[in-house]
Amino acid sequence: MATRKFFEPTPEMDLLLAKSGSMNREESLAATAELAKALELPLRKGVMSGDILDGIFEPIQLGPGATAEFPLDFLAPGTEKDFVAYTIPNHGRIPERHVEGDYVMVPTYDVGASIDYLLKYARDARWDVVGRAMSVMESQFTKKANDDGWHTVISAGVDRNILVFDNDAANGVFSKRLVSLMKTVMRRNGGGNSTSINRGALTDLFLSPEGVEDIRNWGVDEVDDITRRQLISQDGGLLTRIFQVNLHDLDELGEGQEYELFYESDLSGSLPSGDTEVVVGLDLRSNDSFVMPVRQAVQVFEDETLHRQRRAGFYGWAEHGFAVLDNRRVLLGSF
Repeated sequence: MATRKFFEPTPEMDLLLAKSGSMNREESLAATAELAKALELPLRKGVMSGDILDGIFEPIQLGPGATAEFPLDFLAPGTEKDFVAYTIPNHGRIPERHVEGDYVMVPTYDVGASIDYLLKYARDARWDVVGRAMSVMESQFTKKANDDGWHTVISAGVDRNILVFDNDAANGVFSKRLVSLMKTVMRRNGGGNSTSINRGALTDLFLSPEGVEDIRNWGVDEVDDITRRQLISQDGGLLTRIFQVNLHDLDELGEGQEYELFYESDLSGSLPSGDTEVVVGLDLRSNDSFVMPVRQAVQVFEDETLHRQRRAGFYGWAEHGFAVLDNRRVLLGSF
């Protein structure tokens, strides 16, 4: 399977890369510094295109000196207590619960990454090697953002103390009834009433690849023949929607997988007897509850310490945060 190229180098970039591999330290560092700035934009784009947050969080660029404060003053007076926000204090930390009245302050924090390679690969303009190195650096940023975002979402869901499950389903099997139950519970517990314009609604489900395959195997007692044909054939085999709910398969969900272990081990989440994994339901009709304040997008710099080791490389950092401003937009289920 072909891999995505980090970017298409120009002849000028080839020359710059070759100069960065010079044995002359000053020439090498000057060229590497230019390369760092040239690679910054494709790295930023790659980090965003590689995320598995599926557009859940809205990136909000903060201006100089701006605070990451999100007011809740559009709420009806007296309903502020219904809004429970979750923010993450730093990369890799357990997200924290916030109830601050009419606003939420979202902390931003630094994330960093670095990569290096032998100087001879730069000297010989080996973009195949340097490009792979930059892809690794890109994946470091992407992995950190994915984990922090999803940890915030799952923590917000756990705090609701609601776990929807189908006690009539076979052990470990994702059922049609579970979708129906989650839609109803999201509506009943999402705030508002029948006349509310922002009443809770299940729009998206995130589940393991095994859960998606369970849907494909639903029999005639679960769905009619027309729906079964749609499940098998839609979008070239990719199952994307069922019962007006968007489906997203996530490798990190599933028995023994990373986000499942975060739920069970880090958050002390439990599953009903016979169930083996969680499914995450979200209300994504508007982007007012899932925010990603960005104080500084990814910046890339040359690593001046490597030349004496006959190596070259880059390091970079960014500053951002994640928050779920209203955890009623998150609902966990299990099967």
